[in-house]
Amino acid sequence: MAEPATTGARPEPRDAAPVRHPGRWVAIAVLAVLGAMLVNTLLTNENFGWPTVAQYLFSAPVLNGLANTLVLTVLSMLIGILGGIGLAVMRLSPNPVLSGVAGGYLWLFRGTPLIAQLLFWSFLSALYPNLSLGIPFGPSFVVFDTNSLITPFLACLLGLGLNEAAYMAEIVRGGIQSVDHGQSEAAGALGMTRAQTLRRVVLPQAMRVIIPPTGNETIGMLKTTSLVVVIGYTELLTSVQRIYSTNFQTIPLLIVAAAWYLLLTSLLTAGQRVIERRYGRGVAGAVTEATPLVRLFSFRTGGKTA
Repeated sequence: MAEPATTGARPEPRDAAPVRHPGRWVAIAVLAVLGAMLVNTLLTNENFGWPTVAQYLFSAPVLNGLANTLVLTVLSMLIGILGGIGLAVMRLSPNPVLSGVAGGYLWLFRGTPLIAQLLFWSFLSALYPNLSLGIPFGPSFVVFDTNSLITPFLACLLGLGLNEAAYMAEIVRGGIQSVDHGQSEAAGALGMTRAQTLRRVVLPQAMRVIIPPTGNETIGMLKTTSLVVVIGYTELLTSVQRIYSTNFQTIPLLIVAAAWYLLLTSLLTAGQRVIERRYGRGVAGAVTEATPLVRLFSFRTGGKTA
């Protein structure tokens, strides 16, 4: 009688041939050829005007326009973020009046072009020649000339900042709604007000959802500032336009502007990633760190948690 086969025998090794991907090598070859062509045209095409680029890259008019661009970006985003938080809280309020006002704001500022809003603030004096402070429907205590009060810089801030607030409101609202509602209920059970719950519990947890789109909005704002040319304010792109309108070196001056935009965008992207890592700790996998509410409860009970 034949002996039964051994059940625990090790199978014979087999030579597994790796799967070939000829398409990858073809794609790499095509990309290599295109890259070589790009480098060749950058080095050999004199129409790029690299000496002109080097001449104007750090020129005073360009740097002044760059400074104006940075100031507009920072201040407009500050207005947008603060206004967006306020609008998001109003939009989520159980009060129908506050929620309706916030909804109307979003409808108006997201439904009209930004250029039209910039022009509106610039020509506000055509609608209101004077702006005053006083008793509603009563006497005025202080009267301002609108043309003197709404300067081109202030018109830029109002147009960019108020428009950005409408978009930031939806970003913040999405972040707040991503936090489990039980967190707010538990905070209310501990005696915290709605404002304290929002500041101490909800917003710290919502930041990991809010940060990525806010970074994208900041990068977008950096480039959107170029639209202020319609009301005559000088920023980076306007500065190079004024230069090439006199020396007719259009391409080299546009390369100057593009180089600065790329540099600033790269810096903002790197900063965004650092902030995302800061607020994204402990999100993946099991919860290893106490949430703001748990830390607060532990503090109030002397560290004794269930």
